[in-house]
Amino acid sequence: MTKPHASSVTTALQTLIAQQIARAGGWLPFDRYMALALYAPGLGYYANASRKFGAMPSSGSDFVTAPEMTPLFGQALAVQVADALQATGTDEIWEFGAGSGALASQLLRSLQSNVRRYTIVEVSASLRERQQAALAAFGDRVQWADALPEQMRGVLVGNEVLDAMPVKLLQRLGGAWHERGVAANGEALVFADQPTGLRPPVDVAGDHDYLTEIHPQAEAFIRTLADRLQQGAAFFLDYGFPEAEYYHSQRHMGTVMCHRGHLVDPDPLEAPGEKDITAHVNFTGLALAAQEAGLATLGYTSQGRFLINCGIVARMEQAPLTERTAAQRLLAEHEMGELFKVIAFHKGTCWDAIGFRQGDRTGRL
Repeated sequence: MTKPHASSVTTALQTLIAQQIARAGGWLPFDRYMALALYAPGLGYYANASRKFGAMPSSGSDFVTAPEMTPLFGQALAVQVADALQATGTDEIWEFGAGSGALASQLLRSLQSNVRRYTIVEVSASLRERQQAALAAFGDRVQWADALPEQMRGVLVGNEVLDAMPVKLLQRLGGAWHERGVAANGEALVFADQPTGLRPPVDVAGDHDYLTEIHPQAEAFIRTLADRLQQGAAFFLDYGFPEAEYYHSQRHMGTVMCHRGHLVDPDPLEAPGEKDITAHVNFTGLALAAQEAGLATLGYTSQGRFLINCGIVARMEQAPLTERTAAQRLLAEHEMGELFKVIAFHKGTCWDAIGFRQGDRTGRL
């Protein structure tokens, strides 16, 4: 589905990208291209006015996340957040990339007076406006920031935010590693590879051609949190794998993919600004970055197991059929229950966190 004004956004963004390619000498690394395609002011996918979130393509949306599927998601997550607020002695929540504002609303309604302040860190001006409208009923308890403060206390939450952080692409061709970037061929954008000293964090068995990603921006983000979080915990829910699975020799096509009109789109270079671009998360890399920066891992498990630990099944039993059906998608192994994972970090005294009491996979990272 072509959205209103999409072609003009794409044309302007392609012009900007072409200018950046020319200034860089004819080649941009993929992570720089991905940052422009998603976040260029007013033009990038998350910076323009198009609708992103919705249950059906008829709404003009491109994908749906768990909070839009059912409020049972936020209600279950709130059980863990309440546990973390009490264990860390804090009363603030920080949410990164709050999307439609649905998760913030669910957490605030569930936690009520346990939360003194809810701060959304949002780089998109258009999404911030939508969130402000959606959360107006909560008054000044909800605040917005476009950058992290020097010091933070509280519980940090990010649902499907890490997968939208730009990644570097590495391509092994004929046994030699290259960094994949973007060049211009007339008016078209094309992939172009350059020799590189960069490597995946583990050796990839075999000598066959192999495409994959590394995640320096996501890992730098975690290190920044480790530096600035004085007391509290951070919970991230996203799709991905531990390192051994991420860099398996059979996963030779990489994980970068796009979403448009609720369909998977394999071409991130076509129509930039009109679609989401994502890559799966390497959870081992995040845990190592956190550990090296002084942020301990609290737990790691599948989304299905985490939500069950947080009591979603009992809530499903009391919910209408439509809610139960939607929640089942969050739990089922062949849907979101296994592909999506939850990883948590903490600063301060460790505790037996509810969401990881059964099925903790930290030892597999």
